[in-house]
Amino acid sequence: QAQLVESGGGLVQAGGSLRLSCAASGIFFSIAAMGWYRQAPGKQREQVAAVTSGGTPNYVDSVKGRFTISRDNAKKTVYLEMNSLTPEDTAVYYCNAKLPSRNYWGQGTQVTVSS
Repeated sequence: QAQLVESGGGLVQAGGSLRLSCAASGIFFSIAAMGWYRQAPGKQREQVAAVTSGGTPNYVDSVKGRFTISRDNAKKTVYLEMNSLTPEDTAVYYCNAKLPSRNYWGQGTQVTVSS
């Protein structure tokens, strides 16, 4: 059974850092394009970072230079290192795996940045 489990969210002060992890099971992880999305209250879910199966990252403009996405195929895990956090980064962060057959989503982890 396919499963994505996020961890690492929490409450942090502005300017602080957090590292999110997403552990995958039951999917062909090495061929999946992995991404992190976030959804703030009253807003649409947006993709903040993604990494291809080959390891090429891309980021939404608002997090460039602050967030880093990486993957460890041996551990079937994707990470999101978040630095210089601002209150605007407050949201539920979701892990996504894109495979030729379908997309998979994690349950989400809350990130709250206090000013």
